[in-house]
Amino acid sequence: MEEWSRSIVEAIETAVSDMEKFFTDVTEEFNEMLGELTKISEEITDEVQNKILPELDECINDIFEPIIDIYFDLDLDVEGEHFDPFVTYIQPTETEHPACRGCQHYHGQVYGGNLLVCGMHPMGAEAETCPDWEGE
Repeated sequence: MEEWSRSIVEAIETAVSDMEKFFTDVTEEFNEMLGELTKISEEITDEVQNKILPELDECINDIFEPIIDIYFDLDLDVEGEHFDPFVTYIQPTETEHPACRGCQHYHGQVYGGNLLVCGMHPMGAEAETCPDWEGE
């Protein structure tokens, strides 16, 4: 009976040893694969940074520089008015559109030199108070 139990213990020890070797081998292979993937990713990063990005930057500059130069060379003054490509916002004051101060409908943006006060009164309220005034 003692020999039988010794055989079982030896079989278990052999199985444990084989499993340990298997996991060690798998870990080594996995580490080698990760090392190769790291090298490949570094090579790709170098390629992108050193070759592709400078060429792309040059291409974009070749496309947009002439457009920007043409834009700055344009004379955008129309009948004494200067064209502003950006919309500007004007706050209502005590002297300009006082009835609109604090109103949630007030728009106050300038388009093509024209102030749009609100959708109901595009030029502003005609009286000192606005019948459509609503607080924010």
